[in-house]
This record gives sequence, structure tokens and C-alpha cells, in this order.
Amino acid sequence: MGKDKKSKSESKKARLAEKKQKQEKKAEKKAKVKASKADGSDAEDVDLDAVLEEYKKRQEQFLKVTETVVDGPPRARSAATFLANPANSNQLLLFGGEYFNGSLATFFNDLMVYYIDRDEWRCVTSPNAPLPRSGHAWTRGGNQSNAVYLFGGEFSSPKQGTFYHYNDFWKLDPTSREWTRLEPKGKTPPARSGHRMTYFKNYIILFGGFQDTAHQTKYLADLWLYDTTNFVWHNPALPPAQPKPDARSSFTLLPHEQGAVLYGGYSRVKATAPTNKQQKQQQQQSSRGGGGGGQRNVLRPQIHTDCFFLRITPPASDAPAGTAPTVRWERRKKPANAPDPPRAGATMAFHRGRGILFGGVHDVQESEEAIESEFFNGLFAWNIERNRFFPLVLRKSARAKAGGGGGGGGGGGGRRARAKENEEELLRQLAALRAGVAVEDADQMEIDEGERAGREKEAEAADERKAVREMPVSMELPHPRFNALLAVQDDVLYIYGGTFEKGDREFTFDDMYAIDLGKLDGCKEIFSRQVEDWVESESEDEDDEDEDEYEDEEEDEDGDVETADEEPKAQPFTPSKRKKKQEADEGSTADATSTAPSTAPSKEEEEDEAESAATTVEDGLPHPRPFETRRDFFQRTSNEWQEILMASLRRKGVQPESLTIKELKAKAFELSEQKWWDCREEITQLEEEQEAAGIGEVVSLADRGAPGAQGAGGAGARRR
Repeated sequence: MGKDKKSKSESKKARLAEKKQKQEKKAEKKAKVKASKADGSDAEDVDLDAVLEEYKKRQEQFLKVTETVVDGPPRARSAATFLANPANSNQLLLFGGEYFNGSLATFFNDLMVYYIDRDEWRCVTSPNAPLPRSGHAWTRGGNQSNAVYLFGGEFSSPKQGTFYHYNDFWKLDPTSREWTRLEPKGKTPPARSGHRMTYFKNYIILFGGFQDTAHQTKYLADLWLYDTTNFVWHNPALPPAQPKPDARSSFTLLPHEQGAVLYGGYSRVKATAPTNKQQKQQQQQSSRGGGGGGQRNVLRPQIHTDCFFLRITPPASDAPAGTAPTVRWERRKKPANAPDPPRAGATMAFHRGRGILFGGVHDVQESEEAIESEFFNGLFAWNIERNRFFPLVLRKSARAKAGGGGGGGGGGGGRRARAKENEEELLRQLAALRAGVAVEDADQMEIDEGERAGREKEAEAADERKAVREMPVSMELPHPRFNALLAVQDDVLYIYGGTFEKGDREFTFDDMYAIDLGKLDGCKEIFSRQVEDWVESESEDEDDEDEDEYEDEEEDEDGDVETADEEPKAQPFTPSKRKKKQEADEGSTADATSTAPSTAPSKEEEEDEAESAATTVEDGLPHPRPFETRRDFFQRTSNEWQEILMASLRRKGVQPESLTIKELKAKAFELSEQKWWDCREEITQLEEEQEAAGIGEVVSLADRGAPGAQGAGGAGARRR
């Protein structure tokens, strides 16, 4: 018995020593962070307008559109847009995106062009290009096949504490590489990310996406059609009883000869869950039969598997210019043989009346902090007319099966010998022509050794170029991932990048592959580079420490420590930090309640207190933001205004407890409303400036007050 107690004591001492070491490491890291902030190198309160102004200044240095050959593929990125050039069957276009290394996010606005036949990347610089962004959407222009249209997206501070969405609309000439910002007449779509676009005749179709507010992520279900002939957006009104898709993002939207088809998507729906504190209590009391407790409002992930057909009827030929087309959503049956289990982040490209789907991730949320994730690399074809999925499997071609090791080499040697004989005969004929001798007598001519050397040098250079373009081919599909970028050009599917998560780490793939959809004779690796710059965030250390502290508390309460002989408990998969941060708005919908005496002062005293409190509000206190209504402003800053009011009441000798909660909120709202009107002129000017730049509401996720709010700005790696 004494020996058992001794082993428990030693185990506990070892755990305490390990905990102390972690605390020292954390303190050292905090000191470094503090020093860097003092230097101004890591300021979170970054001015986004100033950052974008710097981008504008850089672009102004480019006097014209310039295309430059670059040494290699572009930097790794996610949430970019990838498209086969509609004006050139030999090119692929890549624009924008973001890269997150675990600590900082970098956004891009470079237009990269991949020349397929040369295996060459080029970077296009322009004085008038869209600002850096991710989560945007683009599409070719239907009847205007030599045009690409782009809308929206988002941008954030490096640490993603603040960000906003764009509502600007652009047209790219894929031949000249010239960008043009479009300013359509009338109403335009609100700012958003995660939406999708496609084309039908002279219309550009835009649907869905999401907006981030200071309170939560709002998913959208609005439909917009842009008339490329009359330069106007239409937001068709749909009958209330007509079926239509639910709000969602990250879905598939493909063109159809009578409109468009929509499949799948991702959103989050309202649900209830126990608070974290109550969860821990339930875990501790489960063995004793205890538990129970209150609930909090959360948003649960939902993967959509439904399918809709958008039927579009253009206006009659004699209709006035700018008349909106007639649209109707028609619910289709769920596609047969769809990938199972359902998956988010499974991207799709259009190819000859079908959609080509690749990858995806399936999450099983076992608890608030434990998510089991399964990633896929399956390749499917969705036949739109038959509404059925077919798996696509790579298979070796007959030539590859017949060709072996030695036989192929021998054949190659014979061809090389014949080629050399043909080349010598050609050189003799050239020598005969220069000497004025008949071609029939060319066999008697001597070959110019200098010319022979030149020819051999050219042949060697051609062989070298050919060797550079020879790429490894595998019968395996690329590594499992989600949110990969897909494009089909000349019956070849190109897969670019994507995201994978392992433990607390998030990997952005830096690679590209090609698969011939006609032959399916292998997966060609165009390039693949390792990305090893993940930075472990301070919050990860804090989470680990919190878990250790919680475990220690449990041990102290139970008076027992797990011994080495016992089988360790299975640990659930821990999602990446950005996946955890997607729940930043889950706790934002719960209202904090408190109790107070119902005794209230007289009406005259209330007016005096409100006036007195109003005079105490000075600059530096809660400030309204562009596009923020009075109610939204108060909802975001309610607690601060109530504190200001209570401090003012105490200075007047009035106890805040003498007012009811309703009265406190009413007076606090009056203060916030007065501040809102005082700042109206200034805010209106900012709104006009942001509208000119195509920027929507600037959001600070710190205002949500939920765990993990900081850093939840980006879209690339979340299931959004």
C-alpha cells in the first residue's frame, strides 16, 4: 500500500514539474510577443484602410499591364479562384487567395497565368487590379465568352482580428489582362464571401455566400442576375410559396442550357448546447448520476446535399431594354449515388454537361471541443441531366501495360539510330545544294562538321526542354484535402492546392496535378512543394495548459492518478485552431441576464441622471462604425454604455441597483443614440469612402466576446 502511494506521489510531482516548465515557456513567449508589440511589429489594431492604401500606392507604380515570366509557381494559397482561360485553350488563370501559417494571414491580388504547353508561370501586374482578397467568386461571361466577371471576397488584418467583405464588381479581359471595375446602374448585391457565380446567355448568375457581422456569421440565400447587355443587376422577387434553396455558401453552381443547377453547400444553423462549465460539471458528476444545467445558443455545422434547378426565361424580344428575366427555382431529387458520407469543401468544375467533383471533409462533432474529421480524395462525375454521380477511377492505358522495361528501351535505341541516319542524309543534301551539285550525288558529299555540331547542339537543347516538361505520373489521386481549386481546359482536369488538417495544424497544399478526363490514364504531377512554416500560436499553449489544469483539478478532487499500467484513454481528434475559431459567433446569441431591485427614482431624477451621464461621454468611448445602425451600435456596445451610465449615477449619489434592468438599458440606449447622431457626419464620410473602394462593414471579432473570436476572420480553411 505504501509503495502504491509513493508511486502516485512521484507521478504527481512529475506532472507538477512538467506544468511549471510549460508555464515558464509560456511566460517567455509572452515576453517576446510584448517586446514585438512594443516595436510596433505585431500591432493587432491595424488600420485596414491604411494597409489597402499601401496596396493602391504599389499598384499606381505600374504604368501599364505587364506580364512577366516568374521562376516558379505562385506562393501557396487557399480560397483563391482558378479558371481555364476562355480566350486561350493553352492557359489557366489564378487570382487572389490567402495563406495562413498559424499566426498571420497574407492576402494576394496577383493574377497568375499558367502556360500549359510551356509549363511556364507568368505574373500580371496592372495599375487597376482588384485589391487583395479571398473567398471571392468569378466566372466566364456566357455570350461574352472573352470576358471574366469577379465579385466580392474578404480581407483581414494579419492576425485576423478585424476584417471586411467587398461588394465591388470587376471585368477581366483574359486576352489583354486588363481589369475594369464595373459600376452598374441601380441596386447591386451586398458584400459577401463564399458565394458562387456562373453564366447563362447574356446573364451572370450570383447566389448565396455569407456575411460576417459583429454578432455572427449570416448565410445568404439571395439571387442576383447581371445583364451584360444592359449593365444592370436584377434581384428577382420569388413567390413565397415557391421552393428555393436555403441560405448557404461553398456550394456548386453550374451552367445549364436553360439556366443553372445548384448542388450541396455548407452553413450553420441555430441549436442549443450546454455551457462549457456545465459540460465539465457533467463530466465530473456523470459517475455519480448528477448533471443537468442550462443551455446556450450555438450554431451547428450543416452540410447540404439537396439539388435545385434554376429555370431562367429571358424577356421577350419586344420588351423594354433592361427588363428582368423570369426565374423559378425547381427542387430536384437528391442525386443518385452521391459521395457518402456527405462532405464539405468538395469542389466541382464544369466539363461537357457534367460536374467533376474532388475531395472534401466529413466532420463528426462529438463534443464542443472534439471533432472527428475524415478527408477524401475521391474523384466523381455528376451527370447533370441524369442527376447521378459516377466514380472516376484511374487506369493504365493499353500502351503503358504493353510497354515494359527492356523492350521499350530497345525500341527507343532503334528510333534514335534511324533519326541519326536521317539527319546525316539531310546534312549531305544541304551541302550538295550549297555546292550546286545534284541532290542524287549527295551521298558523295562530306558533311560540314560545324553544321553537324550546331544541329547536335539544337537537338540537345530540345531534349533538355523536353526533359524539363516530363512530369511524374502516378496511378494514385492527390493527397486527401478539401477546398481544392479545380479547372478543366481541353478535357484535362487541373487540381490546384487545397487544405488538410492534422491535430492542431493546418496545411495549405502547394501543388498542382493534371488528369486527362478522356483517358484517365494517370495523375500527372505538375509541381509539388513542401510548406513548412507553421507557427504554433500562443492560444494553443494556453489551451494545453488549461487542459492540464483541468486534469490536475480532477485528480485533486478524486485523489487518484492514472497509473502507467492502466490503458490510456483514447483522445478525440482536435480540430485546427481556425476550425475552432469558426465557432466564434456561437456564444454571441446568448443574452447575459442579471437581477436588480425594482425600486425606481422619480421621472425628474431620471431626466437629470440621463443628462448628467450624457455630459460624461467623451471621445475615446464607444464609437459607431460605417454602415452600423443605431440598434446595431448599441447591441455591440451595450455593456460599455451601461457601465458609463452606472458610473455617472454613482457620481450623482444614485445607486444603479435602484433601477430595473429595463430602465438601465433604456437610458444606456439613449446615450449610445446621442453618440451615434453626434458622429453621423463623420461616419457618413467614411461610408462614402468605403463604398467607393467596394468595402462593406468592417468587423472586429473581439466584439463577439466568444472564446476563440480573435483570428476568426479568414475563410480559406473554415468550412464556410
